[in-house]
Amino acid sequence: MIAWRYLRAKRAEGGVSVMTWISLVGITLAVFALIATLAVRSGFREEFVDTILGANAHVTIYSAQYQDADGQITRKITDYAAMADRVRQVPGVTTVAPLVKGQVMASVRGNTAGVEVFGIAPADLANIPRIAHPESSQGSLAGFGENEGIAIGSGVAQELGVTVGDTVKLISPDGAKTAFGTSPRVSNYPVAYIFTAGRYDIDRTRVYMPFAAAQTYFNREGAADELEIMVSDPDRVEDMIVPLAQAGGERALVWTWRDASGAFLRALDIEDNVMFIILSILVLIAAMNIISGLIMLVKNKGRDIGILRTIGLSEGSILRVFFICGAMTGLVGTLAGVILGCAFAIWIDPIFSLVNYLSGGGVWDPSIRGIYALPAKLELNDVLSAVILSLGLSFVVTIFPARRAARMNPVEALRYE
Repeated sequence: MIAWRYLRAKRAEGGVSVMTWISLVGITLAVFALIATLAVRSGFREEFVDTILGANAHVTIYSAQYQDADGQITRKITDYAAMADRVRQVPGVTTVAPLVKGQVMASVRGNTAGVEVFGIAPADLANIPRIAHPESSQGSLAGFGENEGIAIGSGVAQELGVTVGDTVKLISPDGAKTAFGTSPRVSNYPVAYIFTAGRYDIDRTRVYMPFAAAQTYFNREGAADELEIMVSDPDRVEDMIVPLAQAGGERALVWTWRDASGAFLRALDIEDNVMFIILSILVLIAAMNIISGLIMLVKNKGRDIGILRTIGLSEGSILRVFFICGAMTGLVGTLAGVILGCAFAIWIDPIFSLVNYLSGGGVWDPSIRGIYALPAKLELNDVLSAVILSLGLSFVVTIFPARRAARMNPVEALRYE
């Protein structure tokens, strides 16, 4: 009761009220910033990893260089069917797809784009989540492979200006060898399916071609370039490296999704830790305002403290009164910050759209960020971390001015009253 009355400062003690409001607003904004940052961090990481696992192989097996029967140095996998059968027997493997890859130039009516062609069987393409079930699509995946129909990313389609049913010309510099040298290979393929996988670099460069057609186009008759493998638990893919290498054979080399994106994920981890430390300091600075407010309150209430001690209140009771004053500010500010932070994470799409509209567009460049929108994901651990940090700092900094008030000598407090 006494703490509540002290928090409702009178006009003559307006400075105390102002400091209380400053502390409250500071903690609210600090907790809001911490939760919003943690939510965006979690959302960005989840979206990035999901697009990696949803549109790319979890594990890739390819061959080390060797000399073929013609004396040529190659990395082709000629026994890819037998190797795929062996790999499928490894526990945890869900799908295995032989693949032919190559980089070519796509051209339509004078529009050109560099693309990466993935030659894959239609049944295997249907097992890639972000391709079979994309964010948006045109045409039907059932048309892939019919009359050598191909599937292209939405970014490729936009750059070439094509839609489903149009024909795309693919030009490869590694074509037929003639007496006058190697001539470019040029072939036309109808577009059967256009997908948006959710990653700018995938949608902008990827083209899927039927496996048999890709073998012919890239001079890979009877061979594949690599095996793409999907596993049931991608987070534990490191445990499968040795069994997969043994199943692949003596020349097999294994490359996991963590090897391909590990540097970026480690950079995200470092950035996460640094941002948490910086925002924790921001919360500490906001909590320090509580000390200023409590010191002013103790100074203004010196006579009250003396009277309370004279009529029998103990040091512990005085300490609890002023501790409640500071803790209440931290508690209310933390609660308000949690509400604002959670609301930001929940309604981030309309908020981001408003910011993008007010700034004239172009706030989020997918060619740099890789994904098309700013994601956010609320996680209980992140919210609890922010709450524990804020309340812990608020309670700790409150103890010092509260102890000073409790140890005040009542005689000195009332000497000049």
